[in-house]
Amino acid sequence: MTIKNYLKKTTEEKWAMGHFNFSEDEALRAIVESAAKLKTPIFIGTSEGERKHVGLKQAVNLVKAFQEEFGIPIFLNADHHKTLESVKKAIDAGYDAILADFSAKPFEENIQLTKQSVEYAKSKNPDIIVEGELGYIRGESKLQREIIEIKPEDLTKPEDAAQFIKETGVDMLAPAVGNIHGIAANAPKLDFQRIADIKKAVGNNVYLVLHGGSGMSESDFKNAINAGISMIHINTEIRVAFTEALRKSVVEMPEETTPYKILTPGVEAMKKVIEEKLKVFNSLNKI
Repeated sequence: MTIKNYLKKTTEEKWAMGHFNFSEDEALRAIVESAAKLKTPIFIGTSEGERKHVGLKQAVNLVKAFQEEFGIPIFLNADHHKTLESVKKAIDAGYDAILADFSAKPFEENIQLTKQSVEYAKSKNPDIIVEGELGYIRGESKLQREIIEIKPEDLTKPEDAAQFIKETGVDMLAPAVGNIHGIAANAPKLDFQRIADIKKAVGNNVYLVLHGGSGMSESDFKNAINAGISMIHINTEIRVAFTEALRKSVVEMPEETTPYKILTPGVEAMKKVIEEKLKVFNSLNKI
């Protein structure tokens, strides 16, 4: 099945695909093993920074190798790529999906740059999925000690979403609906009615993506899915699980020099988080 086939199923059956980022083999293995165990298709992402660390071709071929080994649908996404050059490099390298994120630009410029990304992607591979972002999602993919205030003007307007979709031709949209990147001192307050209104405005052939899933409650996820979300991004939460377990390993095994023995508890910690999220997303047994 294609990505769009699975996305269509999320809308019809009210579940969400999980999207998790990686920058090293340990996170990739944790994500894939969790998805294989729960029999679910999975999105795996690299941000521009993560991509630089892993390598473009290396990321593509690592995912292919894991897909061959585990035999499950794994889709590689270029997450938050913010220049046309960066978008094109990921497309040329063989990524399955692209988030062409020009949300920091003025509305019309965001439309034009996203449209150019769509045109380039589809000219190279009609099956590539292109996501656009509209609105301002605050925060970063890390633990943030401060309270992050979301302003009314940050949020995506349904009428703007409809125009954005019509003019760009994207397959997926990441709206700002009260979500925050990373884990902040304050919990996000999602606007579920806004999600539903945006979904109605963009129609059933465009799929909504919820970014900043780390730190959200189980009820937040379920209500967001019911309102029209088809994919949920988690990054910071698995980073925290990995690094906390790694620090503990170093303390508990001060004489150990074999890297995989030190790293293994981190992999298991990530798997625990990933499996918990996938169960909440209602994405079990979908393949």
